[in-house]
Amino acid sequence: MKEWSPQDAMKAYLDTLHLVSSSFPTAWNPTAKSPVEEDDKQGLIEPNCMELISAMAAGKGAKHIVEITTQGITPLTIALAVAAKHTGGQLTCILPSHHHHHHHTANQLQQYINLVHAEPTNTSPRETIIKQIKMRLKNVDFAVIDCKFDDEYLKLMFKTMVEEEDGIKTGSTVIVHNVHHKKDGSIFGQLLRKKRVEAVTLPIGEGTEMTRILGCRFKRRNRFLVTFHN
Repeated sequence: MKEWSPQDAMKAYLDTLHLVSSSFPTAWNPTAKSPVEEDDKQGLIEPNCMELISAMAAGKGAKHIVEITTQGITPLTIALAVAAKHTGGQLTCILPSHHHHHHHTANQLQQYINLVHAEPTNTSPRETIIKQIKMRLKNVDFAVIDCKFDDEYLKLMFKTMVEEEDGIKTGSTVIVHNVHHKKDGSIFGQLLRKKRVEAVTLPIGEGTEMTRILGCRFKRRNRFLVTFHN
C-alpha cells in the first residue's frame, strides 16, 4: 500500500457523506422509516464512523477491501465502495444469502462491489462456499467484520485471514463491530494474540474495535537437539 494520502481521505469522506445521505436519507434519523430492517439498525456502525472508515481506507490506499456483514447493503457498504472507487480497488461484501439485501447502491459504485453469499444452496454446496470465501480473503488491505455473522463461517474467515500466508498483511486495518455479541469478545483479537501477531487495537465506537496490523506473523522456531561426544 502507498503512503497516507490526506487528499484521497478527504475526497472519500465528502463523497461518502453525499452518497449515503442520498441513498439512505433516513440513516441519521432513528425515528424515521429506513430501508434497513428495524432489527438490523441496532447493529449498524454509528453514522459518524462511516465517513471516518471510508476516509481511512482511501487515505491508506487500500486496494482489497472486505466487508463481512449480516445486514445486506447498508450505508457502511456505500462508504467502503467509495473508498474502493478512490483507490481503484475492489470491495468484497460477504453476506448470508438468506438475508434480503437492499439494492441502494449508487450506479457509479456497482462496478467496485463483489457480493459473496456465504450460505450453502442446492447449486452451491458448503465446500464451494468455503473455497469462494478463502479466495476472497487473500491479500486483504482493509476489512470490516460483523461479529453477528454465523459462528462457523466467522471463525473460518478469521482463521483464513490470520493463519494463511496470503491473508492479512503488515499495515492492514481490521475493524470489528458488534463485539459485545460474542460472549468471549472478539475472536479476531484472540487469534492475533494466539498467533503472536504484532498489532494494536483501539475502540472507535460502541461495540466497535479497530486493529492495525504492525508486524507479520511470527514463525515457530525450530528446535535442534545437539549432543556432544567426549
